[in-house]
This record gives sequence, C-alpha cells and structure tokens, in this order.
Amino acid sequence: MRLDESCKVQCRLSLTASQARDFKDRIDDQYRITMCARSGLRARQAPDRGRRILDNLPTAQVRLTERRGATVKTYERGYPVGFKAEAEGGEEVHYLHNHARFTILFNRDPETDLSRIVGFEVEPASVKHVYKNRWDPVDPQLETCNAERHPLDSLASAPQPVGEGEEVVFTYDVAFKPSDIRWASRWDTYLQMSDDNIHWFSIVNSLMIVLFLTGMVAMIMVRTLRRDISAYNELESAEEAAEESGWKMVHGDVFRPPPRAGLLATAVGTGVQLLACASVTICFAVLGFLSPANRGGLMTAMLLLFVLWGVAAGYVSARLYKSFGLTKWRQMTIRTALLFPGFCFTIFFVLNLLIWGERSSGAVPFGTLIALTALWFGISVPLVFVGSYFGFKKPPPETPTRTNKIPRQVPPQPWYMTPAFSALVGGILPFGAVFIELFFILTSMWLHQVYYIFGVLFLVYAILVVTCAEITIVLTYFQLCSEDYRWWWRAFCTSGSSALYMFLYSAFYFVTKLEITKPVSTLMFFGYMGLVCVCFFLLTGAVGFLSTLFFVHTIYGSVKID
Repeated sequence: MRLDESCKVQCRLSLTASQARDFKDRIDDQYRITMCARSGLRARQAPDRGRRILDNLPTAQVRLTERRGATVKTYERGYPVGFKAEAEGGEEVHYLHNHARFTILFNRDPETDLSRIVGFEVEPASVKHVYKNRWDPVDPQLETCNAERHPLDSLASAPQPVGEGEEVVFTYDVAFKPSDIRWASRWDTYLQMSDDNIHWFSIVNSLMIVLFLTGMVAMIMVRTLRRDISAYNELESAEEAAEESGWKMVHGDVFRPPPRAGLLATAVGTGVQLLACASVTICFAVLGFLSPANRGGLMTAMLLLFVLWGVAAGYVSARLYKSFGLTKWRQMTIRTALLFPGFCFTIFFVLNLLIWGERSSGAVPFGTLIALTALWFGISVPLVFVGSYFGFKKPPPETPTRTNKIPRQVPPQPWYMTPAFSALVGGILPFGAVFIELFFILTSMWLHQVYYIFGVLFLVYAILVVTCAEITIVLTYFQLCSEDYRWWWRAFCTSGSSALYMFLYSAFYFVTKLEITKPVSTLMFFGYMGLVCVCFFLLTGAVGFLSTLFFVHTIYGSVKID
C-alpha cells in the first residue's frame, strides 16, 4: 500500500504462429482487457489469474469529455489488447499493449493515517523492450524501461509488433495517488458513463406518451362510456332495444372462453411472475440493496426472485384457467412450471455449448448449470404447484353477464380493426416509452459500460406499465364497439407486440453499434436478445391483459342486462 513500483517485469513470451494469429484476431475484434475476477472452475484451475481486481474495483481507462462547458472525468472499463497502425509502405501492422501503468487512488484519513482505495485506473502502452546483453530471469535489466527512460514519458521507443517469433516482454507500473474521493463514493465515476440530460429526455418523452393515452382513456371512461351506459339503461321499448348497437350487443359473448384458453392462462401467469420479479428487483436496486461492488448481485437477485414468485404464476394461471371452465389442473400446472423455464434453459444451454466449443472463459461451468436445475425443480416447480392449489381451491370469479350457448356472428371488420394491425399499432407506444433507456441497457450488456441509473429505470418502468394498460384498454374498447368480442388474445398481444419492436431495435443496434463477425458471437447476441424479448412479451402482455380484464368486468357490470 502506497508503495510505487516502476518497470516491473511480469514475464517474457516468444510468440508462436498460433499465438500471433490469436492476438491479431483479438485486436481486430476490439477485445478489451477488463481484468475482473474470474469465478467458478476457471478460478480454481488458474488461481494465479483469480485476483484481477483491487478492493473490488475493476480497472478502467480515464476519458475526459466536455459537458456544458466543463471537463468531466469518466471511466471506460478495461483497456484494448492492442491497436492497428499503418507502417512504412502502407502495410497495416498489429501492435500489442504490453505495458500498463496502474494508478491507484486512495483516500487518507488524517487522524489515523490509514488509507482506503477509491480508484483503479490504467494507462496502456506498446513498447518493444530491449534488455541488456542477455535475458536475466532473476533481475532483468531493460534499456527501454528504467528511471531515465519510460514508455509512457517518451515516444522514442518503438511499439511492440505482433508476429511469429516476436519476443514480447510484459511490464507494468504502480503509482499511488491521493484523492479527495470518499470511500462511500468510489463507484460514482465508474457509473457516470453518459449525459444525464439524455435520461431526463427519455423520462419526458415517456411522460408525454402517458399523458396522451391518459387523456384518451379519460375521454372514453368519463364521456363516452358514461353516455353509453346512460343510453343503454334508459332504453324502454323493444323497438329501441332492437336498434341498439355498440359494445353492449356482445354482452352474451364477451366472456366466452377463447381458443387455446389453457395456453393463455399459462402465458398470463408467467407474465405476472416476470412482472413481480422485475418490480421487486428494481425496487431493491433503487433502495440501494444491489450495490455494483457486489458483482453478479443483480442477476442473482433476479433469478432468486423469479424462482420465489413461481407461487404467483401458479395462482394467477389457476384462477384464469378455472374461470374458463376448464378442469385439467394438473396439465395446466405442469405447463406453467415447465414451459417457459424449459424454453429459456434450452436456449441458454445450447448457447453455452457453443461458448464451450470456443473455449471461452465466459462459459457457465457445469456445476452452475446443475445449481440452476436444482433451483428450478427443487423450488420453482413446487411453488408453482402451491400457488395452483390455492388458485383452484377458490371458487371461479363471477362474470357480470351470462354467456350465450350459441356464439354471436362477428360482423365484417374494417382493415384497421384486424387483429394483426391492431396488435402492431398497440406495441408502438409502449416501445416508444422505453427505447431511449433501452439503448443504455444494451450498451451495458454488450459493450464495456456500466448501467446503474435505477432511479430513472424505475420511472421508465412505471411509465411502461401504465402505457401498456392504457393502450390495451383503448384498443379493446374500439374493438368491442365494432361488436367483435374476441378480445382475449388480442388484449395480450396488443401490448406484448412491443417486444417485436424491441427485437427489431436490437437488430438495428447490432448492425450500427457492434462489430461482430463471428457466427457464435452473432448467435449469442440474437439468442440472448431473443430471450429478453420473450420475457418482455410475456410481461407487457400480462399487464395489458389484466388491465383489460378489469376494464371489461367494470363496464359490463355497469349496465342493465335483460
């Protein structure tokens, strides 16, 4: 602690043809050395590589940006493996960063003279080291790195090229620097990755969408619905009743069970499980329970909460399944417990096999897969059965109207009221409420950035839920006014179709922001983004469906039905 080191030699390496080719590929693919802690099997196999952090802080490069006339210091995770430059003759040459200066910021307590680490910065360099006479592994003497001559202080040294037979000497410096940053605020610079004005613009954009939809819903509920209910209740003669039209005409069919009712109940139950998991996770993050110092804490919390909220999935799907008049509760419960988790586990396992095939350290160890399977079958599945038991034990919810034995014929619908068009239109506004914040989330997932603005995320998430509920209610009301009672699946897909726009946006992000050329990396991106979009589809679909179900129960319970 507080002991500077200069030109410390780590090792010497003579590049083979395979190593030189690998280094060139990594430089072309813009790989970065993040120097984070390894975990699991890799850490046990190579313990000397396990300690790559300092006081739980990852290493980062300093970036100075201009914001509102002031110079702001931000961090960029890790540093590049190397770079490419044009040599004499126009040939492009790869160079390796083989020297790193680590600047360790510390905050000193003047009373006790004790220090705490508050920053871990790195500045890389490429230098072709030259040592005196012959290599001495015990005490190597470098002419290119000493007290009089240093790689970072002078540009006289030639950079280290990458090629077969090239001898590379890896060196580093350690410099301790006092800082006014308090230990409790050490993560602030790491988390300050973007301009806050953009996030506020995202919130204002989302609020405008919510205000617009709220105005439409208020107009429908306060003016149109009140007028409709008054008119329906004041009809006296049979002739007047025969001439009525609108959403009251389908009262005998509006609660008719939809096709594939069991699958709909499973989808809604799973969506509620994801909704509860996301809501509690974001609330914990806003309250500060998920610190960035606890690496992997966010993912661990999400997995555990998803498993525990299996009881909600079982209960909601059972209640909805029973309201449809269906009785095969075991089949429904097994489907709720296995369908979505099984789909996610299969995709994840296949992608992990591909990563294993590439011998990447990002592959999940086999023991972790066993632990996930134990969580699934040991906790999640029993909780789904518990929730399903209590859901089936309660009597089915009563509907305001009786369902006719013979289905009513649906009149021809205009092109803009078709299910596909209605669903596609309904997904635009929920996606529009979150797409700006989605950019930063994708950047944190696929680039070397950190996302920790959970207060903004909480507001955007709340706006998303309100938007999904309101747009689905509005479009369902228009559908019922056209005397089309087949609203069950359409209500789920109207808000859920925002996941389609999310997937298209992720493809646009892949093309414009990422430079991924390898097939496995491409499959990883679209595989994981496909899983995220499926979760988003179920979550937003459940919000739209449940809000519409409440709306339909309310309006049909407010009119007199003969």
